[in-house]
Amino acid sequence: MRLIVGLGNPGPRYARNRHNIGFMAAEALARHYGFPAFRDRFKGELSEGVIAGARRLLLRPQTFMNDSGDSVLAAMSFYKIAPEEIVVIHDELDLRPGKVRVKRGGGSAGHNGLRSIDAMIGPDYWRVRIG
Repeated sequence: MRLIVGLGNPGPRYARNRHNIGFMAAEALARHYGFPAFRDRFKGELSEGVIAGARRLLLRPQTFMNDSGDSVLAAMSFYKIAPEEIVVIHDELDLRPGKVRVKRGGGSAGHNGLRSIDAMIGPDYWRVRIG
């Protein structure tokens, strides 16, 4: 199983903000793969489905960006998921719009959502950085 986390801030005020690209990506994945509606779980919104023949969880933390680690840790602990099975999708202002980079581990590069997750589970998870 793999946990895919889309970072963003909750509420209509932030809905289409570039900082919410993680939420938008999680929504797009859910729609594309026919996941059921998100439900409130683990201080966030969770949906479960199948991608590439394997069970996947999509999580959109509703804690605001600075506390995203609380939601990720809660889901990770409940499902007994190792950090290396977690993929976090987030905005990256250093990349031009539309550019995507994937890497495992590393620092937060000043991103408060990543900083929060690093503080709760350590840095050894996958990151999908979207410009």
